[in-house]
Amino acid sequence: MSGPRLTQVAGLPISDPELAAAVGDGLDRVEDLLRREVHSDYRFVTDTSLHLIEAGGKRFRPLLTLLAAQLAGGTSEDVVVAATSVELVHLATLYHDDVMDEATMRRGAESANARWDNTVAILTGDYLFAHASRLVSQLGPDAVRIIAETFAELVTGQMRETRGPRDGEDAVEHYLAVVAEKTGSLIATSGRFGAMFAGAPPEHVTAMSRFSEIIGTAFQLSDDIIDIASPSGDSGKTPGTDLREGVATLPVLYTLAGDGPEVARLRALGVGSRELADDEVDEALELLRGSAGLQEARAALDARADAARAELAALPEGPARQALAALLDYTVARTG
Repeated sequence: MSGPRLTQVAGLPISDPELAAAVGDGLDRVEDLLRREVHSDYRFVTDTSLHLIEAGGKRFRPLLTLLAAQLAGGTSEDVVVAATSVELVHLATLYHDDVMDEATMRRGAESANARWDNTVAILTGDYLFAHASRLVSQLGPDAVRIIAETFAELVTGQMRETRGPRDGEDAVEHYLAVVAEKTGSLIATSGRFGAMFAGAPPEHVTAMSRFSEIIGTAFQLSDDIIDIASPSGDSGKTPGTDLREGVATLPVLYTLAGDGPEVARLRALGVGSRELADDEVDEALELLRGSAGLQEARAALDARADAARAELAALPEGPARQALAALLDYTVARTG
């Protein structure tokens, strides 16, 4: 016998047809509001704002908001407004990130800073932040306070990453703090808003917020592992991208904290501290794939998955919780 038919919604397979329809409809409403919200009488501002919206993306944050809402009262207009606001914040950070990273591509399209210039990209990000704030103001003072606190965490995480660890600070702890602030904070707010504006009780709002923050950081850690462990082409990404760019991710940091000839060679290559050539990346990948550091990173991911499952257990049973569990399982399984 075949199992239940799965419907893909924003890349997530959902077995319950009513849930799939509700979340799919909610995402359509978010997409429509995104486009209406960034419209300006000055056509150029509309064009630059739509640049990344039309490039696509997973819409992971709105998806989480909508799934959280399905744990309680469902997709109200406030939930759609909340889901749209978190996606606008996310998009705004991408415009700014591309300027800081001097990126030339984003989501398969030319980045805004490359297509126009840094000033246009920065101002477009500011415009999206402004409209996210305007939308959140419709949801009341608590929502305004929460999104303001999230803004502060996003900026703190970026500043922490830019400055690097202080003298004597543990590099792993510093990296995990960056991930929690830069990635986990907005994803936590996404889940929190969904539960809040669907009328969930406070204890469920808290559990959903914690679950979302954990899965947000877990997704980044799984990306770190995939970048090293995945054979070329298996994940749809080129292995060693972070190594090429001189970025020290969690498996690298764990490995460099150890010792032995392999670690000495990685340090000699400058792994995590400078950009590497293709042949250096190949050598570093071979060393890292057999390292204890990669296993430590997997263990850290597994620990977060267990913590997320504990939060999920406090939420109401049903198709929405099953979909959230499937999202968590996918996050962990894709590193295998």
